[in-house]
Amino acid sequence: MAKRTSLEDLPKALRIASSKDVDLSDDRADRTLGWDSDRAARVLDENRRELEDLQYKLYADRRFGMLIVLQAIDGGGKDGTCRHVMSAFNPQGCTVSSFKAPTAEELRHDFLWRIHQRVPPRGEIGVFNRSHYEDVLIVRVENLVPQAVWSKRYDQINDFERMLGECDISVVKFFLHISKDEQKRRFEDRLSDPKKHWKFEPADLKNREKWGQYRKAFEAALTHCSPDRAPWYVIPANQKWFRDLAISQILVHELKKLPLKFPKAHYDPTAIRIR
Repeated sequence: MAKRTSLEDLPKALRIASSKDVDLSDDRADRTLGWDSDRAARVLDENRRELEDLQYKLYADRRFGMLIVLQAIDGGGKDGTCRHVMSAFNPQGCTVSSFKAPTAEELRHDFLWRIHQRVPPRGEIGVFNRSHYEDVLIVRVENLVPQAVWSKRYDQINDFERMLGECDISVVKFFLHISKDEQKRRFEDRLSDPKKHWKFEPADLKNREKWGQYRKAFEAALTHCSPDRAPWYVIPANQKWFRDLAISQILVHELKKLPLKFPKAHYDPTAIRIR
């Protein structure tokens, strides 16, 4: 077994350096960086408790917010990540937004218009289950807009995320990387279980036929849009337990970077007597 990457080094090991070409080959999706499922489960429990405490402090402080972006190919595990990791957050201060095909009203505006409306306010955490990156992914592969349009969006996305950072909204982005064989297994599992039939769409098979095109689109998006202030983390996600461990540890790391503090009371607590 490979030497286990320490918790402290996990974020660095999975973070995409600025301007580095990204490789999403299938063999990299099964990595666990030396971890085993039992040890990962124990750390995940500890991380969820720490995330709960950090979110409580973020909510009280109200000077900073955090936007968490989840992207993956179909079957990549975005919903599972929300259940197993984001469930650590109090729903009062955390909102999950899922972006489907734009409505007629949304199409009348710039592609970031609907996105900006769901950015979390300071003091809260927002999770995007799919995001503004769909506008350099599906629109590219499916030729929904000309290349002259979508190719400009990398810079526009970088400008948008820089603006959020300058307004004290941290942007943390996760690409859940699974292999084509793992997607096949997950699709077959959905088809064999009546309780999961709703999770499968025949159209998913058409997207699967374009696996190579989507891979190139993801690689381009991650390469062009991973500045230091808003990095992408590529999470090997064939093993769901490692996915959850890695994302929980990175979120602890990112939240701890914020200078959070509890606000001072506007009154003297020692002078108050409850009768």
